[in-house]
Amino acid sequence: MNNDFDSLAPAVVFDRRGFLVTALGAGFALAVQPVTAQTAIATDTQGLVAGEVRVKVHDGEMVAYRAQPASGSSFPVILVVSEIFGVHEYIADVCRRLAKLGYQAIAPELFARHGDPRKLASIQEILAGIVARVPDAQVMSDLDACVAWAKVSGGDTARLGITGFCWGGRIVWLYAAHNPQLKAGVAWYGRLVGQVSDLTPKHPADLAASLKAPVLGLYGGADQGIPLDTVWDLQDKLKAAGGKSTIHVYDDAPHAFHADYRPSYRKDHAEDGWKRMQAWFRQNGV
Repeated sequence: MNNDFDSLAPAVVFDRRGFLVTALGAGFALAVQPVTAQTAIATDTQGLVAGEVRVKVHDGEMVAYRAQPASGSSFPVILVVSEIFGVHEYIADVCRRLAKLGYQAIAPELFARHGDPRKLASIQEILAGIVARVPDAQVMSDLDACVAWAKVSGGDTARLGITGFCWGGRIVWLYAAHNPQLKAGVAWYGRLVGQVSDLTPKHPADLAASLKAPVLGLYGGADQGIPLDTVWDLQDKLKAAGGKSTIHVYDDAPHAFHADYRPSYRKDHAEDGWKRMQAWFRQNGV
């Protein structure tokens, strides 16, 4: 999928019209049907507390999916940021996989004020009608609200990480430059450059020297939506900045190689990336 949503972004100001998504439901987003059932991973909830929660934000309540171990407390916290399709079954399953590893994983529906991408059949409609209307500043504030929720809901926010896919991969880089409490981030094929606007004033390529936590970027060398030269350019900037952030490229992988429910899934690369993500979080105190 080409995730070049920046060229579609109008100069829209958030109008406080309220939350259009107030429940998550179940299943996969309509725009990704039919799901590649033979590769889609299904993680059960045995030994977990998993399901929908409500997170207080500055203008109301935002719905999110939360999964964590059923026993114990003070779990390290991972924020999970979705693709353009919102918090559908794949993102919920990622949360459950993380919970099986001992994390409290929280995936907020960050598009909730602007529409429900899970119910739209057209990717272009999702990009232009919903994604392009979401201000980065609003996303940062909503993620901060999730951290505050986690702190009083069994999570240990002194061990805070973030991971995200596609659109969410871009957000990982931004959040690592935003929150000094963050310990580490893992960005899966998030776009690095784009049009600058009031809603998207900076992009990951601008932030190499501003990261407050180390980020591991996982990218595909055959990604048709993210030019490889932008990936290597950021890698050079990260080295020049002198921090621990780095990028790993899977030479023959397409975009969305971790998305096990889509034809783009590459099992070997996805599993290797998952291992690298776990090691990255461990190495950085998450």
